[in-house]
Amino acid sequence: MEEVVDKGKKRTSSALDVQEENGTSKFGSRLLTEENDVFSQNAWDHADWDEEQEELAKEKVSVQLENPVPEDEQEQYYAEPAEYWNKFYEKNENRFFKDRNWLKLEFPELFSTSEATAGKKRVFEIGCGAGNTMYPLLEQSQNPDLFVYAADYSKTAVDVVLGNKKYDPTRSCAFVWDLSSSEIPSEIEPESLDMIVLIFVLSALAPEQWDQAVKNIYKMLKPGGLVMFRDYGRYDLAQLRFKKNRLLKENFYIRGDGTRVYFFTSEEIAAMFKGSDQEKPLFEIEQNAVDRRLIVNRQRKLKMYRVWLQGKFRKL
Repeated sequence: MEEVVDKGKKRTSSALDVQEENGTSKFGSRLLTEENDVFSQNAWDHADWDEEQEELAKEKVSVQLENPVPEDEQEQYYAEPAEYWNKFYEKNENRFFKDRNWLKLEFPELFSTSEATAGKKRVFEIGCGAGNTMYPLLEQSQNPDLFVYAADYSKTAVDVVLGNKKYDPTRSCAFVWDLSSSEIPSEIEPESLDMIVLIFVLSALAPEQWDQAVKNIYKMLKPGGLVMFRDYGRYDLAQLRFKKNRLLKENFYIRGDGTRVYFFTSEEIAAMFKGSDQEKPLFEIEQNAVDRRLIVNRQRKLKMYRVWLQGKFRKL
């Protein structure tokens, strides 16, 4: 999301609603209309994904399925997943804090809470890392009644947030919490939040933890509250690059540093937020989108696909 466009940053959303994917309403700064032009830029928005690409991806995944993580090694990745993230943050400290100007393009609703006349607003960044959403939001805020919570299940990550010289306990509260916990955090009252931000968070959970995570989200949001979601999509380059002995279960992997990652479909995300075991939906789907990017290595003449999913879900 940080690619340069026309000597500046991206100015339009790259997310395309899944219902419109085969239509003509495509937004984004770089659309490939002539195949001969493919190596003229480093990246193209909304790259076509044909049957040939689908088959190649499935072939790579089938090899992964045949060579999973050995059974006697799998338990360690389920027992203490936060410890692997602790080691990640200990190693990287603040070096992973990236510019997130794209947040304003994709989630303008989030930054509307920072307007001077927005009134009392409560926002929760779950899986906050170094505070990559909290700090940009607070830095530009003109709203004296905006308060931002931030949580991560890595204590080391939360320590990074608390150690930031910009941390202000009158405007924010950071703490350790696991989204899949059986209880919501004590710092947050039920039905007290206006918005929850989930940026590359759900993919770190095991599939059997998704239902509890969504129930916690539902419990904390006010009626009409909004979830803003972005995560890895099925057959993303990162998924297809995994070698043997990295797969825990279908579409769920272990990275080299021991952290876990799942690659979703839009259908899985939609089902998750509707609530699979509920008589009526938990959330209304306002956006269910895919951001598929063709990344080009111009020197080696290679084409690679990035796939991200994006959604906005309103509590009913």
